Amino acid sequence: MSVNGVEITPEAIAQEIQYHPAPDAETAWTEAARALAVKELLLQEARRLGIEGTPEQDEGGRAEENEDAVVRTLLEEVIKPALPDETECRRFYEANVARFRTPDLFDAAHILIEPEADDEAGWEAARRQAEKIIHEVGDNQNAFAAAARSMSGCASAQQDGSLGQIRRGELVGSIQEGLEALEDGQTGREPVRSRFGWHVLRLHRRLPGRTLPFEHVRDKIADTLEARSWSVESARYVAGLAANGKVEGVLIDQASS
Repeated sequence: MSVNGVEITPEAIAQEIQYHPAPDAETAWTEAARALAVKELLLQEARRLGIEGTPEQDEGGRAEENEDAVVRTLLEEVIKPALPDETECRRFYEANVARFRTPDLFDAAHILIEPEADDEAGWEAARRQAEKIIHEVGDNQNAFAAAARSMSGCASAQQDGSLGQIRRGELVGSIQEGLEALEDGQTGREPVRSRFGWHVLRLHRRLPGRTLPFEHVRDKIADTLEARSWSVESARYVAGLAANGKVEGVLIDQASS
């Protein structure tokens, strides 16, 4: 593989592969080869324009490689992303309003009954104990808290079984489904099984998410649209360098770059 007569060796591609995770080796190799070809195109153009770079340090104090600094400086000079106006930002907000909604929260608690033995009899005995607790505590929050402190096998027992305010996706599916089915102040009428044991669930209250007003997210949207414009313009620029040069062994066009 070569870029305007400069060879990119298989050894260099093999070293680059680690930065391009892919579902298969062939795709990883292609992506690594394309990345090196793009970098070589940009370095050649920077040399032609007499552009040099000053390495910067990241938050961890690590300095960037000199070639990376050259590429960054080149792109900073030649790429001028479009700055979105108020109308564009508002249009993006209205088309993606779900992205600007805070998540629903579930203020919940549980009592974990672990089986004494990991066999059918042990799990069945634990289930019966969980059912007994449900019958005894009902929807009484104080009774639930007392049962959690005395019988739950989870560390949350010290906090009356409280799980805190939970977002969707933070709990295993069966527990989340159990909470979703409850009303505020309700204890589940059936225990829910997980790999840890049987759970007696209680939903103290559901806290619905809210949509953030446009004014609160306008700057974030503007940054997103500017970054999108920068990516498009960068891809167009690289594709132009490839079209005007001679790249062998890998395809570089606007879509791939």
